Amino acid sequence: MSTTSRRRRRHRWSLQARLITAVVSFVSVILITVGLGTGTVLESILRENLDAKVTGVQDSIALDYTHRADQILEASPRPERGTLLVVNNLAGPTAAYIDAEGGVRTLDTRDIQISAPDGNDWADATVAGLGDYRLRIGPYSSIFGLPTSEVTSVSARIVTTVALLTTGGLLVLAAVIALLIRSALAPLRSVASTASRVAAQPLAEGAVTITERVPDEDTDTHTEVGQVGHALNTLLDHVETSLAARQRNEERMRAFVADASHELRTPLASIRGYSELSLRGIRHAEASGNTAAGVVADTTRESLERIQAQSLRMTALVEDLLLLARLDEGTELVYSAVDLTRLAVEAVSDARVAGTDHEWVLEVPDEPVIVAGDAGRLHQVAANLLANARVHTPAGTRVTTTVASEDGDAVLRIHDDGPGIDPTVVGDLFERFSRADSSRARQTGGTGLGLSIVKAIVEGHGGRIAVASDPGSTTFEVRMPARPDSPAQ
Repeated sequence: MSTTSRRRRRHRWSLQARLITAVVSFVSVILITVGLGTGTVLESILRENLDAKVTGVQDSIALDYTHRADQILEASPRPERGTLLVVNNLAGPTAAYIDAEGGVRTLDTRDIQISAPDGNDWADATVAGLGDYRLRIGPYSSIFGLPTSEVTSVSARIVTTVALLTTGGLLVLAAVIALLIRSALAPLRSVASTASRVAAQPLAEGAVTITERVPDEDTDTHTEVGQVGHALNTLLDHVETSLAARQRNEERMRAFVADASHELRTPLASIRGYSELSLRGIRHAEASGNTAAGVVADTTRESLERIQAQSLRMTALVEDLLLLARLDEGTELVYSAVDLTRLAVEAVSDARVAGTDHEWVLEVPDEPVIVAGDAGRLHQVAANLLANARVHTPAGTRVTTTVASEDGDAVLRIHDDGPGIDPTVVGDLFERFSRADSSRARQTGGTGLGLSIVKAIVEGHGGRIAVASDPGSTTFEVRMPARPDSPAQ
């Protein structure tokens, strides 16, 4: 069998089965070793006691070589049952033993099969009809012995008891270990079940919500298995967040493509329409003669002016998209020391000229507020925010521009007391092609990229922008890190 096949067969066992098998096998080896060692020691002790009893029998029997073995045993005081005596007297060797009732019985010495090492006083023997004996060889080849049946019986009982206790203990241990391991691995099974359910979900596309989680009781970080459950829950949280971000990006991309297509379609349609009008005028002039040349020239001039206007609008849209792309890559900004106070003064001055029907207020500190940034892009931030306030508020609205230094940040605020922003669009206000006016009327704004450009520029400077709007009060706040030498108010 190949190594791969053996590995596959071994891995078919569950972790629970492998743990139970390993623990029970290890404990069984220990118990069997202890049992065998205990039996061996006890048997050795019993044999030593038997040898001592045989020695005592020898000391208690007075030998008289003129008598037979049975006569000597009958004359001995209270000999122990099972005592064996072999005596070499004048008539030859004789043997006798004490039976279970205490009576003396003679033996044929040929029924005693003795095995003893040379020069050893101790020997083992098998007596026909009586069993095994432990013998001690005395003077004149006299032999004293006692049966080993008691030692054998006790040893057998010990072995049986140890075997039964070991088997029972192993069965109980296996049951207890199975319950403990099953309980300990329950959180791991919960983790596997959760992972399987998540793996079965379609995650490739569309809105995906992963609601499956490992239960809280299986995420105890004080245990290794609980740490696995907690880590899986954390991973699922991250995956769900990433999938939600992916879905939002897909939706934004689809909206971006739709809005870009819409924005580009209008100027392209205008260019096509006016070019066709110009060609129609030229064809009409060719067909009717030079009498219509003046009309054709006027029509062509008007068409070309409209074509130029739409081309400029489309160019501005493409340039805004290119600017956003470069800001995303971080390759557009050129840094220098910029006085935010002066920048605000210039931006408000330009806004006054563009919006004479609004009230423009400027609040700046006496000392300059310096930031490290791109002067042109920061001016674009202020200009876009002021233009946004002008376009989306009615005439007479008060627009206040404030510059301050707060907690190490340079702060630019644009506040107006206009009607406010629809709460349903506040969250997407800085998204590309986002507009509060869903009609896309040209008189209410540009391409819908102004605030997204503002956000990209501010974040490119390491700052952040926020908006707070209620009826009668709207505030855009830009915060950027101020230079250390910028004085505080």
